[in-house]
Amino acid sequence: MTPLSYCTNVHPAEDLHGVLGQLDSYALPVRERLGADRLGLGLWLAADVASALAADPAERKRLRAELDARGLEVVTLNAFPYGGFHDPVVKQKVYRPRWTDRARAEYTLNCATVLSGLLPDDAAFGSISTLPLGWREPWTPEDDTAAQRLLDEVTAGLRAQDRTIRLAVEPEPGCILDTVHDAVTWLAGRVDPAHVGLCLDTCHLAVSFADPAGAVAEITAAGLDVVKVQMSAALHVPDPRDPAAREALAAFDEPRYLHQTRESAGGDVRKADDLGEAFADLPGEGPWRVHFHVPLHATPAAPLSSTTEVLSQALAALPPEQAHLEVETYTWTVLPEAHRQDLIGGIAAELSFAAGLVASK
Repeated sequence: MTPLSYCTNVHPAEDLHGVLGQLDSYALPVRERLGADRLGLGLWLAADVASALAADPAERKRLRAELDARGLEVVTLNAFPYGGFHDPVVKQKVYRPRWTDRARAEYTLNCATVLSGLLPDDAAFGSISTLPLGWREPWTPEDDTAAQRLLDEVTAGLRAQDRTIRLAVEPEPGCILDTVHDAVTWLAGRVDPAHVGLCLDTCHLAVSFADPAGAVAEITAAGLDVVKVQMSAALHVPDPRDPAAREALAAFDEPRYLHQTRESAGGDVRKADDLGEAFADLPGEGPWRVHFHVPLHATPAAPLSSTTEVLSQALAALPPEQAHLEVETYTWTVLPEAHRQDLIGGIAAELSFAAGLVASK
């Protein structure tokens, strides 16, 4: 497997000055805290930044030099959020523009151009994670055709890059491609697997109550690759009817991000689009899993827990040396106060924990 990265979408920078500031404020101190010669970044660039960099080779060269000078490297970009990812309310806005909108294709190709200039010389390929087409509704047969056409155009653009860049479609609960099965069914036979595969977000996988080994096997059997793994954990609630559990969980019901919640009971998976809706609509007859990326190394105290075992099982099932690995806990700043840590120390601790999981694979 490739070196481990952490995703910079945790930092609210939406211009190049802010991106460069992240390097000194967070990434370099994290590398130094870890005592590492080099640190991988899963870079998030808002659409305006990606566009400006794609149009300016000198600025791309400058960014590469700034990374090299600090012992930082980039093999993967997160092109899921288009912009405004730290607005006071993000929720379903994160799924726009959809893959029916040319702006999504242009953003993705701009990211590919930028990544081609940032890749280390010895990198086998670069990866870009993207949204699973869009939120589930509205979605029509015409939307399906439009998404197919734009993905074909992006694939042609990826083939034209100087370096090998692969797109990684990321299934997410509530979206058109809600589960790994949905994504495999839609992608297989439609895309060129040399350039398009899947991003396996293990928080999303856990929320879906999917079998990690079975999900990886289904992807492989369809002739697709896991291009990227976002190493993440969901909240797990063994007994949602427990008053203490509901009180502890209520602290995670915050206004910025969408926290899709699923309940597994009697062989069925019941669905709520956000945590507040789950309190009102799900009966609590089985355990809940909540789309809230909790730090890998900091399992919430009982009666809550997290799903790091799903991450471990997914890693164990992956073919060696295939996927880029990225820790993606973007929720540090919206964690309940009792769960927050110093960001530099927290990211470093999470990376150390993740590295231990990878080493034990």
